Amino acid sequence: MSDGKLYLNGAWTEGAGDGFASFDPATETRVWRGNEASGAQVGAAVEAARAAFPDWADRPRDERIAAMKRYQAALKARAPAFAEAISRETGKALWETTAELGSMAGKVDLSIRAYDERTGERTAETAFGSATLRHRPHGVAAVLGPFNFPGHLPNGHIVPALLAGDTVVFKPSEETPHAGQLMAECLEEADLPAGVFNLVQGGRDVGAALLDQKIDALMFTGSGAAGAHFRRKFADDPHVILALELGGNNPLVIWDAADAEAVAGIVVQSAFVTTGQRCSCARRLIVPEGAAGDRIIEAVIGLTHRLIFGAWDQTPEPYAGPLISKRAADQALGAVSDRIDGGAKVLLAPGTIDSLGGAFVHPAMIDVTGVDVPDEEMFAPFLSVTRVGSFEAAIEAANATRYGLSAGLVSDDPKNWDTFIRRIRAGVVNFNRPTTGAAGDMPFGGLGASGNHRPSAYYAADYCAYPVASFEAGAVKNIEGEIRGLK
Repeated sequence: MSDGKLYLNGAWTEGAGDGFASFDPATETRVWRGNEASGAQVGAAVEAARAAFPDWADRPRDERIAAMKRYQAALKARAPAFAEAISRETGKALWETTAELGSMAGKVDLSIRAYDERTGERTAETAFGSATLRHRPHGVAAVLGPFNFPGHLPNGHIVPALLAGDTVVFKPSEETPHAGQLMAECLEEADLPAGVFNLVQGGRDVGAALLDQKIDALMFTGSGAAGAHFRRKFADDPHVILALELGGNNPLVIWDAADAEAVAGIVVQSAFVTTGQRCSCARRLIVPEGAAGDRIIEAVIGLTHRLIFGAWDQTPEPYAGPLISKRAADQALGAVSDRIDGGAKVLLAPGTIDSLGGAFVHPAMIDVTGVDVPDEEMFAPFLSVTRVGSFEAAIEAANATRYGLSAGLVSDDPKNWDTFIRRIRAGVVNFNRPTTGAAGDMPFGGLGASGNHRPSAYYAADYCAYPVASFEAGAVKNIEGEIRGLK
């Protein structure tokens, strides 16, 4: 078990607020304990970041790159232990957290490249001198992290923000404070100036206290409901940049695909990877009416029965682990039960896994064709099936959501893809690949309730700095000749 602290203005300190802890959801063993930041400590973190901003922003870009390279080296050196810590705190399989650490280290090089391509400098000669495009950092960025990828996702905000010259106050999810502390330890090894990066710990009240401070940017990955709250909160503060990467009620359409077994693999990996705890997981499966749809559903159920769920360190290696907590499992089971009570037909029954703890749930599938169900994300391995009579109806059903994060089409006919990619409304749209497929050198974000048109990943550089366009002459010259209408 790790004892937790805050990282304020370049020093570790005890939280002055209430105590709290995180637990391994597979065993309920305590992983981390510490105290929340007090309101005064949250304010001190922002003040430290504010004071550190001018010097950090003015430093040569190469110095900031060198600091991020030192952070990258710390991540690589700590990767095995860090991955195991995330597995303990989230319950995720070790193969997945090992990949998460690889993505975190890789983010540094990708962010350096993105900074150059999207927010660098360029100059063009003009008749009077030159026209120059520059980018400047916003100031103090508040970063709120999620529990499902407690390293990779906040890292995707923090690295480009620091490269751009912003300073950061980071609050991890209260479910994964240990992962947040380990990130701060790696950033401490990067030898950043005091105040450039700060860590506060705690729950919703600490997050609210952070957003009540004078900040310049909010970078958030989490639920659509939280994102909607943040939009309202900052509606009268247009100077605060909001970068919101939110959830989705994501559709996966299967049409004109002959190999049901091949289809099943794409469906399972779309819907059930990370125990359904990815914002890009497929939540809605749209299939043809009749025998073609039946074959797909049967193949998906058959493959799902072969998936191994278990603790992160068990043998044989599990496909996935528990949900983040028993409370989350209870809420998810309640949501799918409500849909069943409302008329959904059970295809693969929901429930807990008897031989494991209460946070473990096995995948479920329900047929919601013709049933009015909430347009809400179930953050669990639960898949709703809708049967339709035409490809046009499939696209219409796929777009029947206020969300728009990810979507997918599985089909043997490329003409279907030509139509789908033009008609579907989502920010990540895949063809014959899982909806969860994404790359660090591409943008990642969604429409509607899934974001605010500021995608992350490679495009994070865009929201970490603002453009400044300048016309420049090397000396003061008389420009009367440019003035029309003089006497």
